[in-house]
Amino acid sequence: MIDNILQLPVWEQAVFFFIFGSMFGSFANVLIYRMQKQEPLNLLKRSFCPNCKYLIPFYLNLPILSWFLLRGRCQNCKECFSFRYPLVEFLMASLFVLLFLHIGWEWFLLESLLFAFALVVVSFIDLDQMILPDSFTLSGMVLGLVGAILNPERLFLDSFIGFFLGGFILLFIAYIYHFIRKQEGIGGGDIKLLAWIGAVLGWKSIPFVLITSSFLGTIVGVFLILCDKKFHFKTAIPFGPYLAIAALFYIFLRDLGNNYLEFLIPF
Repeated sequence: MIDNILQLPVWEQAVFFFIFGSMFGSFANVLIYRMQKQEPLNLLKRSFCPNCKYLIPFYLNLPILSWFLLRGRCQNCKECFSFRYPLVEFLMASLFVLLFLHIGWEWFLLESLLFAFALVVVSFIDLDQMILPDSFTLSGMVLGLVGAILNPERLFLDSFIGFFLGGFILLFIAYIYHFIRKQEGIGGGDIKLLAWIGAVLGWKSIPFVLITSSFLGTIVGVFLILCDKKFHFKTAIPFGPYLAIAALFYIFLRDLGNNYLEFLIPF
């Protein structure tokens, strides 16, 4: 099957990755919902309406298209379905296509697809509950280090230093913040997430991810403060999504990120 796909024009391969990614996006929605509800992950259980538990017919259970075919409502109780469902599926499909077009048929593509999938899942869970599940962050660290051993395109030492540096930097910042302010400023989940990012992308990614995520978080934070009086500078916001976005940026802008690091550390 792989040989047949490789013989297709690039745009047809991209379509394959889009469809494949949308299916993973649908699975991501299941994980996001059921992990937050602490429901058992039964892959054989069909999608259902969260309100009335009505099982969605298989012919209407199509990634991205389902929401529009159902007009955003349950066929049984007419409860509205969140637009997040097709959004996550489209986001995942787009990421799969972009990663394929950027990386090509390399071993790192497989790692990047799994990495992007997991980042999307934990980001939306963090947005909802301000929690980054250990089942993802801890296993992500292990997979990142194991991937560096198995993938001839990566170096284990680079991955190990990235893992250690990513965790240590945020842990140090969290300790200093707590020492000065006497309150938690950075969650343990964020520390584990950055260690996971370092294990997958290597130590050179850490400065770029930290600077970019901090910049994005600051911009969004200021925007929320200006638009909503409930927000202020002491309001806690989830930092995981910004780390995830910065990590994805680094994959696409790796050369720019490394050049920026060389500017900061010219040796």
